[in-house]
Amino acid sequence: MRVLGIDPGLTRCGVGVVEGVAGRPLTMLGVGVVRTPADAELGDRLVAVEQGIEAWLDEYAPGYVAVERVFAQHNVRTVMGTAQASAVAMLCAARRGIPVALHTPSEVKAAVTGSGRAEKAQVGAMVTRLLRLDAPPRPADAADALALAICHIWRAPAQNRLQQAVAAHRTQGTARVPGTSRNPGASRTTGESTTSRTASGTSRTPGTSGTPVTSRTPGASAASRTAGIPGASATSRTPTTSRTAGTAGTAGPSRTAGTPAPPSTSAAAPRTSGAPDTPRISRTLKGPAA
Repeated sequence: MRVLGIDPGLTRCGVGVVEGVAGRPLTMLGVGVVRTPADAELGDRLVAVEQGIEAWLDEYAPGYVAVERVFAQHNVRTVMGTAQASAVAMLCAARRGIPVALHTPSEVKAAVTGSGRAEKAQVGAMVTRLLRLDAPPRPADAADALALAICHIWRAPAQNRLQQAVAAHRTQGTARVPGTSRNPGASRTTGESTTSRTASGTSRTPGTSGTPVTSRTPGASAASRTAGIPGASATSRTPTTSRTAGTAGTAGPSRTAGTPAPPSTSAAAPRTSGAPDTPRISRTLKGPAA
């Protein structure tokens, strides 16, 4: 990985190129400063900064550009000049399609020295040690540019993995259709479960307390209603099959001569717990005269 670090500034814009990967010794390919005269016009100074950065990009062809992020200062004039030089650096990189990374000063100091409040002398000493240089780079802007490149080489892999994880999470979120996998009641609204719940409801009549409709069909005989009840038989009750539904007092079927008369039904038939009442007949059935 080859990174061009840029410490933006109108008077002195530090630049430095470092090559290597995280976990292995790094190599400095070049370091310098792009200077502009303080008495020149602002536009001319920005053009000079642009030309200087373009020359470094042409010579070293870096794969990444690391620029120091502008932070608030009490001197507004200095902040404005730093922001303008930073914009020119990002413009030069974007024009060539080179990715740009922004790092804060405290982030760079923490990556190089282990402390976000380190002094410039400490940063220069650690840069000299990490890059195996004979002397610290001068001026301090050049050392800061090399520190920016080192910081990006060490932290870029972790940042890339984090960005990939965030992108994958967003992709999964957009691929999920609302109302299906997140709706807990969706699985209970299928046609199969609806049929299973309504199957028993079709054989019941409201108000019957769960009794099937077929057990109360008009015209059913008493024998069919007393089937399965202990102590109850079809002969112990007056047959109701000879009567028309809703007709009272109709005589039963005719008997043949010599057939003994059926037992009197004036007495109430024995009742079984749970069995429906059988209508009583007030008069005795008589057969035809001999």
